[in-house]
Parts: sequence; C-alpha cells; structure tokens
Amino acid sequence: MKQAFDWGRTRAVLFDLDGTLVDSAPDLAHAANQLRAAHGLEALPLQDFRPMAGAGARGMLSIAFGVQPDEERFVPLRDAFLDLYEACIHDRTRVFDHMETVLPVLERNGLPWGIVTNKAQRFTSLIAQRTPLFARAGAIISGDTTPHAKPHPAPLLAAASQLGVAAQDCIYVGDDLRDVQAGRAAGMGTVAALYGYLGKDGEATAWGADACIESPADLLKLLRLV
Repeated sequence: MKQAFDWGRTRAVLFDLDGTLVDSAPDLAHAANQLRAAHGLEALPLQDFRPMAGAGARGMLSIAFGVQPDEERFVPLRDAFLDLYEACIHDRTRVFDHMETVLPVLERNGLPWGIVTNKAQRFTSLIAQRTPLFARAGAIISGDTTPHAKPHPAPLLAAASQLGVAAQDCIYVGDDLRDVQAGRAAGMGTVAALYGYLGKDGEATAWGADACIESPADLLKLLRLV
C-alpha cells in the first residue's frame, strides 16, 4: 500500500502550466480553428478542444482533424498549428482564478514555487514574459529543457534542484496523468488539479495522486495555510 504523503514536510510547490496555472485552451483552440479555416472547415466550439488542451498540438490536431502523430500529414499540420499558436499565444490565455492569491500565500510562508511543463521553451518563455506573476517563479522548466519530458521525472528533478529543495520535500500539481506519474517517479507528493483539462477520460481521481483539488484555493487548505 502506498504510504500517505506528509504535507507538513512540503518545502516547495511545483506546478504544471497549461490547465493548472493558466487557462490556455482558448488560444490553443483559436489556433486550431484558424488552421481548420485554412482547410475550408468550420470552427469547432471551445468545449470540444478544452479536454485535450493539455496535450498541446497533438491534442488540438486530434480534435481539429482527427489526425494522430504517426500519420504522414501530422507533421505539416503540427508545424502550421504551432506558427498560428505562437502568433496568438497570450491573446486569451489567463491565470486561473484564485491562483494570483495562492502564489503570494506560498511565498509568505517560505515556500518557493516553480513551473514544470512539457511545452517547448519557445512558447513557455512567451507566456512567462507576458504574465508578470511568473517573474517570481523560482524555476521554469520546459519540455525541451532536459533530455526527457514528463512523465519522466527529469524535468521535476531539475526544477527541485534549481529551487534548492530535495525532491521528496516538493509537491507537484498538475491536470494530466503524466503529471502524477512524473511526480511519483521523482518521489514528490502529487496533486491532481480537477479544475484543469484532464484529457478525454477525465478520470483524474483514479490516477493515484496523493490528493485532488477542485480549485487552486484548495491547495492552501491541503497545506494548512488557511
């Protein structure tokens, strides 16, 4: 049986980006619909794209065109999508409600925080530059910062190292199964963000996270900071 994580030992908090810290689905969906328009297709509603927004280009193209990465047409569609997304990357993207309150509370309680995402630095840096709150992040690790992306633990371990905190004293908050898998592999406490995108099945409560939260504010309750 898995041993319960001791939340009282938490010395740092790491967050996934899309679907956990920021709601980027509207910009991702907009780029996908622009690409559909270029192919003579009508726009799809945001709710069609939202569950798969955490999967980036792969997720958006699976909804917009029913295409998978092993298909020949995937790469040209992906490249065109990424160019469109880069052009609108922060037009509609916003920090999730309550997160701007949660992060200062962590800071006041001596808990540094950072970001670990599978998004390429090409895009992560643009969002960080245009989101003043992220200037206070102690670490920002992108999908191409280390040789491996999540669910490999390497990105999380790199973030913990930058923060100067032992991995076992960190928690990782994310809205995708691979976030929980990466956090567990790194020896961190894991928190599933049920307010995020969650993927097609949405069965986040079955991922094996140490805890689940319905909103960013619930994280403060979990850490007994309120």
